Amino acid sequence: MIFTIIIFVAVLAILVLVHEIGHFITARKFGCAVEEFGIGFPPQAKKWKSKKTGINYSLNWIPLGGFVKIKGEDGENRQENDSFGSKKVWQRAIILSSGVLMNIVLAIVLLSIGFGIGLPSALPDDLSDLGRAHVKDAKIQIYAISDGSPAATAGLQSGDALVSIDGNSLNKLEDVQSYIAGKDGQEINLALQRGQEDVNVKVVPVFREEIGKAGIGVALARTGIVSYPWYLAPIKGAEATFSLFWAIVVAFYTLIKNLVTGIPVGADVAGPVGIAVMTGQVARMGFVYLLQFTALLSVNLAIINFLPLPALDGGRILFLIVEKIRRRPIRQEVEAVVHNIGFMLLIGLMIFVTFRDVIKWGGGFFSKIFG
Repeated sequence: MIFTIIIFVAVLAILVLVHEIGHFITARKFGCAVEEFGIGFPPQAKKWKSKKTGINYSLNWIPLGGFVKIKGEDGENRQENDSFGSKKVWQRAIILSSGVLMNIVLAIVLLSIGFGIGLPSALPDDLSDLGRAHVKDAKIQIYAISDGSPAATAGLQSGDALVSIDGNSLNKLEDVQSYIAGKDGQEINLALQRGQEDVNVKVVPVFREEIGKAGIGVALARTGIVSYPWYLAPIKGAEATFSLFWAIVVAFYTLIKNLVTGIPVGADVAGPVGIAVMTGQVARMGFVYLLQFTALLSVNLAIINFLPLPALDGGRILFLIVEKIRRRPIRQEVEAVVHNIGFMLLIGLMIFVTFRDVIKWGGGFFSKIFG
């Protein structure tokens, strides 16, 4: 219980604190007065003031990240040179965008460390395609199972590693798929590794229209622990971050498009409870898995925060764009009302998603988080 709570709070605190540090650094760079930089959220435990900069620093009791309070951030004090509201539009845009940028940088750093010590990754059939990478624990894993498929009926699970089929060790995805396709209607025996447990499952392949041949309804990937020399790890970390960024953007686009066009949405959105459950599960898998998961959350946070919605950084940037086009700022009262409404809607969405999490995990969801 304590382990999961500590890990969840630590991950959330790192993501939020790094984001706020981005705003803090750029605000100072452009001459904005920072009234307070807080670690954690109130109630306040301790507060002190820097004699050199005049900035108030605070240590607070709720350890869920931090905050930065910039003079004039809500549009007031526009006539004072050290106010956020007095800065040029492009300067304010950079200050607002810097939190998102820092979350991207955090993901790059985490994945670079991961590739330095060894990170779970998808592998090509020809390992020489990875260049100077070192690969260990290569295996073929199930990462998705179709509802109602022979695999689902037989009890296969995502994450199961395929050891052999009918006693045959097959090391290439193409060989596995060809073997299964040739056993239409015939029972096959799968030897699997499920965590630390060896499992044998019997399943009958059937013709599947979506692939045009016999199958059992699983998506497979060849995976392994991949590491690179220290001088290549940062490059691979950056490449992986931007690949992840693009994949998430496409997923969000598809989700929004489906909502607008009325197509059923298959994506499952997790709230605080779901993320806590997943964080605990990933942490138990090992440090590198937690590293990878934290990087994923950091990129997600960056993208969500940059959406042009009120109360988010992207929404505030949208107001700056309107200001630039109109050549005069939007009234402070109007912008405040829009952001407040947006904030209430986001809180409502969070409550709804949290409620769905509780329903999903059932009455025993506390044991999932704290067990």
